[in-house]
Amino acid sequence: MPRKTKRPMWEFKQAAEPDTLEIYIYGDVESDGYDWWWGEKIPSDTSADHFREELTKHPNAKEIKLYINSYGGDVFEGTAIYNQLRRHPAHKTVYVDGFACSIASVIAMAGDKVVMPRNTMMMIHNMWMYAMGNAAELRKAADDLDTINAAGRQAYLQKAGDKLSEDKLIEMMDAETWLTAEDCIELGFADEYAEEDADLSKAGGILELANMNIQQRLELQKNLAAQLKQIFKPADKPEENPKPTEKTNPVNSLIKVLGGNF
Repeated sequence: MPRKTKRPMWEFKQAAEPDTLEIYIYGDVESDGYDWWWGEKIPSDTSADHFREELTKHPNAKEIKLYINSYGGDVFEGTAIYNQLRRHPAHKTVYVDGFACSIASVIAMAGDKVVMPRNTMMMIHNMWMYAMGNAAELRKAADDLDTINAAGRQAYLQKAGDKLSEDKLIEMMDAETWLTAEDCIELGFADEYAEEDADLSKAGGILELANMNIQQRLELQKNLAAQLKQIFKPADKPEENPKPTEKTNPVNSLIKVLGGNF
């Protein structure tokens, strides 16, 4: 079974201006995966690890221009990317080229200046995860989500300053709120309009994915997990096909990967 070559979603390149780095985030923010056929790690071009490797190649950049068109992805990967950008000494200008949804909107908050064409949007909401276990484990999962959401709000509040209270932000995230460029400037999430509107002719797919509600996403995950259980179901002879342990069971690993999306 040949391995597939994954098309990179990120792009780092040296801009025409000296000491300026351009970064494009066009696609899902995803952690590294695992190839069960080949038994090896699958590096993700959109992981925080890959982002760190690329960013460290440009320690002397004085200006970073970050272009975003993403509906979100893994909250932990995105949070790490946000913090990596915040630590970098360069001045950072973020351009929203279409949508900055979910964790992609958090990454946008790393910008010293955020520029949005008038026809672009952000979407903010609470983190969600796919959890399983007994009653105590499920209650703990809900408590963990509360803690993670509280930490994630700080990126928005730090960018917004005195334009937005935490109570109002909680209300907006509970409601899964879509924000126009005008809304973002009013709330402090963005600083100015771009001179020209963005070309959104190819953004329909991102909007369609972003509009999927939590129930739809959970149904997709449960169906996928059920299929994988059938694929990796042990054969009749355990000595030839030993049952996967908790550490090696691909279904358990899938559930861990699916948890923590934002």
